[in-house]
Amino acid sequence: MTQVTSTEPLHQRPSRRGRGRRWAVPAVAAALALSLSACGGNLSSGGGEFPSGPITLSIGQDPGGSTDLIGRALADGAAEELGVAMPVVNTPGANGALAAEELSGKAPDGHELMVLNASLVAITPLAVPPDQAVDVTDFEVITGISRDDYVLVAHADSGLGALEDLAAAGRELKFGTTGVGTGSQLSQELLFKQAGIPGTAVPFDGGAPAMTAVLGQQVDVAAVQLGEAIGQIEGGALIPLVTFSEQRNQYLPDTPTAVEKGYDVLVSQARAVVAPKGTPPEVLDRLREAFRATFATESYRKFNEENLLTPHEVDGARVVEEWTGSLDSYRGMVQEYGIDLGGAR
Repeated sequence: MTQVTSTEPLHQRPSRRGRGRRWAVPAVAAALALSLSACGGNLSSGGGEFPSGPITLSIGQDPGGSTDLIGRALADGAAEELGVAMPVVNTPGANGALAAEELSGKAPDGHELMVLNASLVAITPLAVPPDQAVDVTDFEVITGISRDDYVLVAHADSGLGALEDLAAAGRELKFGTTGVGTGSQLSQELLFKQAGIPGTAVPFDGGAPAMTAVLGQQVDVAAVQLGEAIGQIEGGALIPLVTFSEQRNQYLPDTPTAVEKGYDVLVSQARAVVAPKGTPPEVLDRLREAFRATFATESYRKFNEENLLTPHEVDGARVVEEWTGSLDSYRGMVQEYGIDLGGAR
C-alpha cells in the first residue's frame, strides 16, 4: 500500500534545505544547451542514431515546485551524459494530467519524456471520471526517481502541538490539501476518518499555498511535502504532527508516523520518468543508462540530500507494480471509509 516552460536559471534558486531553504540544482543545463545549439544539438555520428537532437522533459506542475526542480536536476545530468540539450517544459494543470495527455500523443522516438507523479495514476483516478484517469501502463516507464514524504503541520500558535490535540479540539477542523486527488488530500482524509475527527478539506493549487494558509491560520492543518515545509518547521513557525511514511523520516526523527499512532495511513509522493508507449527498447535502454549515470553523480546525490528526498531509483516494471498496487489498495480504503476525493462531503 506504499505510495503511490520556465527559463529561470537554476543557480538563482536558493537551496530549500534548512531555515528558509529552497530547491536548488547545479546550473549546467543553460551552458550545455548553448554549446549544443551551435552544433545542432546532435553529437552522434550517422543518421538515425539516438539521440538525434534535443530531448524535451515535460513537467506537469508549475515552475519552482518539487517535481519541477527534480526534473531540472535530472535534465542537467542526463543532458551531459547523452550529449544533447534537455530543455524542461512546464505544462501545469489537473495534477499533471494535461502534460500526460500531451505526451501520449508525441512520437515514440525517445525525444519526448515526462516526470510523472505517482499520485496522478494511484490517487487521482479515485477523484475523477474514468475517462479522465491516467493509467501508468499507457506509457513506457524508464526509471523510478525518488520519494518525498508528506508531513502534517499546524501553526505554532494554534495549540495543536500533537495529533491527539486534533481529536481534543472539539470542533470541525479545516485541513488544507495541495489539490483534489492528491496524496495530501488522501492522507488527511484517511487520518481524519480513522481517528473520528470531524474535518473539511480545503483544496489549494500546490504545497506552497496550502502551507501559506496554515501560516495565515486560514486552515488548521495541512499535509505538505517535507522538502517544502522543512524551512518553516526548523524556523519554528510550523509544528510537525505526524508523517505518513512507514518509518520515521530521517530528517524529522522526533516526529511520529501515523502508523505509530495506530492509523493505517501510508501515503508518499513518488516520481518516475516516462516516455510515450511504443518507444523502442534500445532507446529506452540508452535513456536508462543516462539517468542511472545521473543518479550516481555527487551533485545529484547532494541534491537529494539537500531537498530531503529518498532515492527510489527502481526499474520501470517495479514502478508499474507499486503504483498499480497502490491504486487498488487506496480504492479499497476510500470505499471502506466512505471517502469522496472528488469533493462531495
